[in-house]
Amino acid sequence: MLRFILKPDRDKSIRQRHPWVFSGAVARRSGPVHPGETVDIISSEGVWLARGTASTHSQMVARLWTWQRDEELDPSFIRQRIERAIKGREQLHNDPQTNAYRVIFSESDGLPGLIVDRFADWLVVQLLTQGAVAHTAIIVAALAELMPVRGIYERSDVEIRAREGLGEAEGLLWGEAPPDQLTIRENGYEFVLDLAGGQKTGWYVDQRINRQRVAQYAKDAEVLGVFSYTGGFEVLAAGAGAQSITAVDSSAAALRGLHTNLSQNGLNTPVTAVEGDAFKILRQLREEGKQYDLIVLDPPKFAHSQSQIDRATRGYKDINMQAFHLLRPGGVLATFSCSGLISADLFQKVVFGAALDAGRDAQIIDTLTQGGDHPVLLTFPEAAYLKGLICRVW
Repeated sequence: MLRFILKPDRDKSIRQRHPWVFSGAVARRSGPVHPGETVDIISSEGVWLARGTASTHSQMVARLWTWQRDEELDPSFIRQRIERAIKGREQLHNDPQTNAYRVIFSESDGLPGLIVDRFADWLVVQLLTQGAVAHTAIIVAALAELMPVRGIYERSDVEIRAREGLGEAEGLLWGEAPPDQLTIRENGYEFVLDLAGGQKTGWYVDQRINRQRVAQYAKDAEVLGVFSYTGGFEVLAAGAGAQSITAVDSSAAALRGLHTNLSQNGLNTPVTAVEGDAFKILRQLREEGKQYDLIVLDPPKFAHSQSQIDRATRGYKDINMQAFHLLRPGGVLATFSCSGLISADLFQKVVFGAALDAGRDAQIIDTLTQGGDHPVLLTFPEAAYLKGLICRVW
C-alpha cells in the first residue's frame, strides 16, 4: 500500500484526528501516487497514524478516512459510514414537514469529498475529491440500497473539483432521472426545484432551520430579502404574515422561481422582484428613502481563498451598512456568511463595523448556524462554515 512519511513534528493534527494532510507535511512517498488511491500516513518515527485517499493535484495531498489500522477502505467500510450518516438523520427521515436535507456532509460524516442531499424521492450527489470519485460505484450502490429513493443524480459541477484535477460531472448515476420541476417540502411549505439546473445541489438545505427562526420576525413587516434566490426566506416570511416583500437577486430565473413558490403555497403577499446587482440596488433603495422592518442578507460565498478574505470582508461590511441604513428603528436584520474562511468572530466584527459606520445601535438577539444535518466534527472545525446574526436595530 502507498505510504506518505511525514516530516518530523508534523503529525500533531493527524494524531488529533484532523482529516487533512498538506504537501508541506510530507517528507517522502513510498511510490508513485495514483488519483484517489488508498494511502497510509506514517510518522517520521515510522508509526502508523491514519489511512485515507491520495490526491495528485491538490496541495491537500491526502484526506483521512480512518484512524483504525484494521479498517480497510472497502465496500463494507464505506457502506457502514453511509449507514451511520443516515442513522444520524433519522429524525429528519421521519419528519412529515420536511423531505429535503443533507444526508452526508463530507469529512464530518467520515466520508471526505462526498456530499449527498435528499430531495423528496431523489438524492443529489457531489463527488469533490479524487478519493470520493474513486469510490463512486461503491457509494452509489450503498445509497441505492440504504435510501428508499427513485434515483441518484450527480451535480459535481463545482469549481472546487478543478483543484483536484477533476472536470465537472453531471448526470444520472442510478434509477430514474428527476423531473424538470420537483416539488419538495421544507418546514411544511412546498418548493419547486430544478435539480439539474439550480444552484448548488438544487436548494440551500443548510438554511432550513434559520428560515424558521427569521420568519418569527416577519408578521406585519415590510420585508427586504437580498440574494433571495427562489425565495426560501421570503416564502416563510409571507406565510408568517409579512405585509409586503421586496426580493433582490441577480437571476431572473430565480425570481421567477420565487413567484412560483409563493403561488405553490397559496400565498398572495404583495411581492416586488428586483433583478440586478445587490450592492447597487441596496444603494438605490437607500437613495429612494425606502425603509423596512425586516431585512435578510443571504449572500453567496465571498471568500474562496485566503487571498480573498480582505475583499470579502469589505463586501460584507458594505451590504450590512446599507441594510442598517434601510431599517426602521426597532427593525430586524438577519445577516449571514457562508464563507468558511470568514470566522464567526470576524463576521461579527464586520457587522459591528457596519453598524458603527451607519450610526445605528444594534443588539444581537440570536446567533445562527447550519442545521444539524450539517454536523461539525469536533476535530474538524472547518465544517462550521455558515454563520448568522439576528440583530435588533435602533
